[in-house]
Amino acid sequence: MADFCQNGVITTLQKLKERPVGDIEAELRVIGRKRKIVLLLPALVTEFDGPAMPKIIEELKAVDYLYRIVLSLDRANKAQFRKIRKIMSTLPAEIKVIWHDGPRMKTLLKELMDADFKLEHRGKGRSVWMSLGYILSDRDVYAVALHDCDIVNYKRELVSRLVYPVVHPALDFEFSKGYYARVTDRLYGRVTRLFYTPLIRTMKRILGYNAFIEYLDNFRYALSGEFAFDASLARGVRISPTWGLEVSMLSEVYQKTSVNRICQVEIIETYEHKHQALSKDKPGEGLIRMAADIAKALFRVLSQDGLVMSEAFFRTLMTAYIQESRLAIEKYHALALLNGLVYDRHEEIEAVDALVGSLKLGMDEFIRDPVGIPMMAAWVRVAAAISDFPERLQEAVEADNR
Repeated sequence: MADFCQNGVITTLQKLKERPVGDIEAELRVIGRKRKIVLLLPALVTEFDGPAMPKIIEELKAVDYLYRIVLSLDRANKAQFRKIRKIMSTLPAEIKVIWHDGPRMKTLLKELMDADFKLEHRGKGRSVWMSLGYILSDRDVYAVALHDCDIVNYKRELVSRLVYPVVHPALDFEFSKGYYARVTDRLYGRVTRLFYTPLIRTMKRILGYNAFIEYLDNFRYALSGEFAFDASLARGVRISPTWGLEVSMLSEVYQKTSVNRICQVEIIETYEHKHQALSKDKPGEGLIRMAADIAKALFRVLSQDGLVMSEAFFRTLMTAYIQESRLAIEKYHALALLNGLVYDRHEEIEAVDALVGSLKLGMDEFIRDPVGIPMMAAWVRVAAAISDFPERLQEAVEADNR
């Protein structure tokens, strides 16, 4: 059984018992008649060849309270797009597949870039951003939920628990962040356990009380790819095109709403997906690149808030982070021993050594270019610059899906 503690600025909605998922879905079925819910699934075409996506589709066949399911499809040719549309058509909700590699979407993307919107950086962030633009062009949409498509132990309760706090009329949340345990016979989530959390704790030691750092430290799994927000908030949020997407999203939400309207919810007890490589010999790949981007996103947000980061600050941060990460290893070693999990301390120390390289890389890149890859504009700005663009985006997706 989970704890029920509320010891931070963010409301935490734990899973205290096995409430039947059908009970939650029955409530959402009634709520969804007035408050339309859209599920956004960002996926590479290759994910349909793995074990996760077929499982997700099978589970979603029992979900009948969604207004629409939007699949944001990347790296697909025409034949693959058509095949995946057919696969997705078995679901009960209205299905739209956004073909980012199709001629219509490419034309619209070029128009935005010609209008000086910074969208050159291809990846999950840009695909999610374009898909949000399509979803928000429908003014009937009340809330949007998003989760990754590589979850091999997927259960449909993940969606219902994620979106419930945002759409329930008796609650007042605009944003919910999913969390879970990354554990099988061993602990996973190395970037969160050994990099993000120790780095945040290090900053707390150096800076003293900082409201934003305190807010970030309250999330139990800040780097999770699962969240939901209402459409009003979604329209005003900018998105990062890099691995720093999750940290940037939390920053945007912090700027746009009150912490009293933000919650985190336990959406599934354990979460298993594909694991990225962590190799200090390849700084541009895998978890090393991810951690460097997370560090840069964090430095950028803090500098925007007026924090002056000198050479002395970065030196102190580096050495203090090393100490904090070693303390984290001791904590997780104890946790693993008590629960009978596999735990290789040498491997964990090697991972920290690699992540120290990530931190140094992030510092160097931030110092060279504090702005870095710009955030993608909020959709309210796009509509202000090109007033008919949301409607034409909607028409393009509809045409592809015909």
